[in-house]
Amino acid sequence: MRIIVCHAPFDVGIATAPEPVASEGEVLVRIRRVGLCGTDYHIFAGRHPFLAYPRVMGHELAGEIESAPQGSIFRKGQIVAINPYLYCGTCIACRRGKPNACANIRVLGVHIDGGMCEMIAVPERAVIDATGLTLDQAAMLEFLAIGAHAVSRARLSAEDRVLVVGAGPIGIATALFAQLDGATVTLVDRRQARLDYARRNLGLDRTVLAGPDLAATLAERTDGEMFDTAFDATGVLAAMAQSLAFVANGGSLVLVGVTQGDLVFDDPEFHKRETTMLASRNALAADFERVIAAMRSGQIPSDALQTHKVEAEDLPQQIPLLIAEADNVLKAIAHF
Repeated sequence: MRIIVCHAPFDVGIATAPEPVASEGEVLVRIRRVGLCGTDYHIFAGRHPFLAYPRVMGHELAGEIESAPQGSIFRKGQIVAINPYLYCGTCIACRRGKPNACANIRVLGVHIDGGMCEMIAVPERAVIDATGLTLDQAAMLEFLAIGAHAVSRARLSAEDRVLVVGAGPIGIATALFAQLDGATVTLVDRRQARLDYARRNLGLDRTVLAGPDLAATLAERTDGEMFDTAFDATGVLAAMAQSLAFVANGGSLVLVGVTQGDLVFDDPEFHKRETTMLASRNALAADFERVIAAMRSGQIPSDALQTHKVEAEDLPQQIPLLIAEADNVLKAIAHF
């Protein structure tokens, strides 16, 4: 079968590999769609903190059941998505109901080879019934679930003023689910094109272009009080540190993006607000379920989220082009 391999930074090619054979308790999925996200672009550019090369990328996966164990709830040809966070089930995080933070986690396309291939074998518990969704919608479940999980972590109320810094896919997902929770959401980014797209096509009407006067602009919009909850979805250390200044006294800062390096805050600023700081990692099964329900009910503008379509065989040439056109790329989906 064909696979897409990142051999080293800036070196992606097409290769062949034997078709996988399902072990006990595994399901064979024929991959039809793979969403591209910041993780894949970071892998391509050599900036991912948890990765060793070579690596078959791809963790936003949708396909059709090829085969399933006897007695499985899945049937051949059924449209499914895949939860790419393969957890051990026995560590302290798993025992506490947080498999997304499993001490032994293996994320498809990061720690182990992912789904940029024609067929993949995964544990049955990682397979998600996507009946009623299109293949394209199913391929978008994972990044939307990350946003839904971050919002769940924040425990928002309908009266909250929320700031989301970063209008990439994860930031957009976070903003959409915060808005569904009834919060008033302001979206910040340094790219005007992304903010314009969010306002015109995604129903995110409150946007602010990041610049040297950002703090003053946000203070003016909140009568000097700033935001009950600020989410950072940039994964950029300077932006993550700056986000503390946007949190109201008694408010919360949720770090959704992840990057290499030490994150440093001004301690008096952190303490005077009695800030609640949270990390949000990956997503839980309940988050995927919430996204599916929102998609089925038409609450998520899935057609507008997908801005680009790529054929699998063109990925080696298209990935650097998508990175270069980042201002105008929200979600690209590769077709297998």
